Amino acid sequence: MMIPWLDIDTPFPDVSLALDGTSEAPGLLAVGGDLSPWRLLEAYRHGIFPWFSEGQPILWWSTDPRMVLFTERFAVSDSLKKKLKQVHKSMQTGGRWEVRFDSAFEQVMRACAAPRRDGAGTWISEEIIAGYSSLHRQGQAHSSELWLDGKLVGGAYGVCIGRMFYGESMFARVSDASKIALAYLVHFLQRHGVALIDCQQETAHLGSLGAIPIPRNEFIAHLQRTIDEPPIEHWKPMDLF
Repeated sequence: MMIPWLDIDTPFPDVSLALDGTSEAPGLLAVGGDLSPWRLLEAYRHGIFPWFSEGQPILWWSTDPRMVLFTERFAVSDSLKKKLKQVHKSMQTGGRWEVRFDSAFEQVMRACAAPRRDGAGTWISEEIIAGYSSLHRQGQAHSSELWLDGKLVGGAYGVCIGRMFYGESMFARVSDASKIALAYLVHFLQRHGVALIDCQQETAHLGSLGAIPIPRNEFIAHLQRTIDEPPIEHWKPMDLF
């Protein structure tokens, strides 16, 4: 099967045309185009996301099944709950820990892009950073950040359209920092009527946090119900306890 090449104005093909699980690149839908805000938002509205390495053309994917996290099912271990209470207490008393939203979006992206022990993270290229930073300036990409003694030590970022959130990446410089940032983000989204976070691809780590794979047609149906809902206007961490 030939993968279509996208010019600047070429619309995305239907996601049902993505390569299936018998191929070497299951979920691959199209190649090319750009990472303009218009293109990125059109992709997410149709259940498509970019994922490619430095030196490759832009690759667009729509995986089936789709890994998702239902916000009400976010798994919090006893040890993580204990750390969340410590952070909560610190924030109440002006201590060492602080959770912020959207105060250092590009820093979070660059931290996510840094090489890791498992080799992950390098797909977040300068082109990706520029594209999502443009979305952030438009108010449609957001970061959740954990700070310790005024230094950024963990975070997560993603895209929000209506009442649908698409998670992109996380990082941690101290133990559990990414999970703490994610916990505050999940709580905020749940309180604002976001039932589902797109996790894109299935990994054991995401599974440990409560994410599960669902059929792509169910995922697309959820998008169609939520992306035209009123956007969330005020992004500010909310108390967990």
